[in-house]
Amino acid sequence: MSIFAIGDTHLSFSSNKSMDIFSGWENYIQKIEQNWSSIVKPDDTVVIPGDISWAMGLDQSLDDFEFLEKLPGRKIILKGNHDYWWSTKKKIEDFFLKHNLNTIEILFNNSITAGKFALCGTRGWFFDDDSDAPQKVLAREVGRLKISLLSAERTSLEPIAFLHYPPITQLSVCEPIINELKRAKIARCYYGHLHSDSLNRAFIGEYQGIMFDVVSADYLRFCPKLIEKF
Repeated sequence: MSIFAIGDTHLSFSSNKSMDIFSGWENYIQKIEQNWSSIVKPDDTVVIPGDISWAMGLDQSLDDFEFLEKLPGRKIILKGNHDYWWSTKKKIEDFFLKHNLNTIEILFNNSITAGKFALCGTRGWFFDDDSDAPQKVLAREVGRLKISLLSAERTSLEPIAFLHYPPITQLSVCEPIINELKRAKIARCYYGHLHSDSLNRAFIGEYQGIMFDVVSADYLRFCPKLIEKF
């Protein structure tokens, strides 16, 4: 069994927001399908850390999630900044149950086990805005991360953290999130969100004992990244 990750799939089967119009994203859905199917096995787990679908509501997201359902493996999803379809955890789970989306699980104020590992995380936040409103959102996301990390600690399994927003870039560090990751003794953290020129400021490597890496779909050339094989 293996754990993979690929973020920012930006599926758009029921919307007119296909990413094909952007350089480097041509035929991205076909690439995701082909690459995913070639390396992911039915007993593997794939984490999608946000920006899953362009749908504006759950009903509009059905075609996108049916696409994911048909791909091999178990899928663990968390919220991104463009996941406007996102609702309460119960409403999403009820929606998945109603439409037989049986291989998709939600990482939100919890942790999810995969083999010897506990997967944890949250959306996070852009931390380079000092106004009051973003600071309140950041505090909320730090709280959600803490809940997820504490859930992982209770499993006594090795935790692996996933965020949508980068907690660190070449230019800035989000100390509240980094501090939570350090407190929980996280050794690995994966994030998405960054694309195109913004990838130039991505931080990849070790910071204060934590290894960080990018799993945005275009950065991975639309092929899920192997996180762990066990």
